[in-house]
Amino acid sequence: MKVFSRFLRLLMALLVLTVAASAQSGFYLKPGDRVVFYGDSITDQRLYTTFVETYLVTRFPNLNVSFVHSGWGGDRVGGGGGGKIDQRLQRDVIAYQPTIVTIMLGMNDGSYRAFDAKLFDTYASGYQHIIRTLKAALPNLRLTLIEPSPYDDVTRAPNFEGGYNAVLVRYSQFVKELAQKEGLQVADLNTSVVAALQKANAADAALAQKIVPDRVHPGPGGHLLMAAALLKAWHAPDLVTLVEVDAAKPRVVRAENSTVTELGGEGGLAWTQLDGALPMPIDVNEAALALAVRSSDVVESLNQQRLKVTGLAAPRYTLKIDGEETGNFTKEQLAEGINLAALPTPMVKQAAAVHALTLKHNNIHFARWRQVQVPFQNEPLPSVQKAMDALDALESDVVRQQRAAAQPKPHRYELIPRTP
Repeated sequence: MKVFSRFLRLLMALLVLTVAASAQSGFYLKPGDRVVFYGDSITDQRLYTTFVETYLVTRFPNLNVSFVHSGWGGDRVGGGGGGKIDQRLQRDVIAYQPTIVTIMLGMNDGSYRAFDAKLFDTYASGYQHIIRTLKAALPNLRLTLIEPSPYDDVTRAPNFEGGYNAVLVRYSQFVKELAQKEGLQVADLNTSVVAALQKANAADAALAQKIVPDRVHPGPGGHLLMAAALLKAWHAPDLVTLVEVDAAKPRVVRAENSTVTELGGEGGLAWTQLDGALPMPIDVNEAALALAVRSSDVVESLNQQRLKVTGLAAPRYTLKIDGEETGNFTKEQLAEGINLAALPTPMVKQAAAVHALTLKHNNIHFARWRQVQVPFQNEPLPSVQKAMDALDALESDVVRQQRAAAQPKPHRYELIPRTP
């Protein structure tokens, strides 16, 4: 009974922390939002979109926001392989009754050549048509216009004077001005990625080419940079948790988005910690992704799970969480503070499992949409709707798994003095 009572108190504290974190962050997404990501093949890769979703689910585990991917390779403002623009918008956006839609188009619209005024005029008028159509169908919609992601003219020489990314930057300026005119949110997914490419290229030119391998479609590292740019445009908080402990007393000096209990210990220090969020899982075992992270501020701006312990007596300590060794630190490092999000903690492993479910449910939706709905949309077979309903039900089951997997758990921390 005592154990159950303690667990119940921790659970209530978690719910309070989650609500407080959401309210205080100023984050763009709100409870009950439905987000549709609309775009071309870069959105169709389902990478920056799934990074954004996993960030949301792990950082705000009770916010109840849903996500739909509606990117189609080759698309321009007039549509493409999935149909003309009005069909695409009705079937792949409006039908989901979203509260938020992101739009990223432009890579194909410039036709991979020097700036062409006629192509640009087509882009501008087509983009405005998309906004008018969505506003008319969904009057309360919040739109985020995404400036086109870069064509990599950094790690390889431009194909013509000035390079294609300079063309995309001109398109980006139009998108920014249109957003300002219409009172819409805008996100720049070009400038920060180019800056990271430049830094990565200076550090390791061969590996830097793998961040955007074909110069158009980013690998996971490039998509992580893009996700970070979108999240920052949405005012995503950097903080996962912050806990500061004075070991000399011992006492909790500060705890943000976390509850610390059972603090004590002889010789070392131990406590139980229940956080209001999980860190965003970043797989730095992938070399190009690790280079992209080192060349950017992704960790500093989005993934800070700080632990600071002052007043320690021994010169060195081993940190264990739930009995697993997480790292070895000097007392000076612990007094300055360490970022748990960058370590192999049980929380990071839990968040990675959440991301696996994010990918799984997005893949189910893709199969439903691209392999059943669109190919059979003109064939009135009763089994088509049954197949879609079954896949929708399966995706809903996986989303429930994902949300359950994202709920933080209490963990036992130990700082154990190390012998020289």
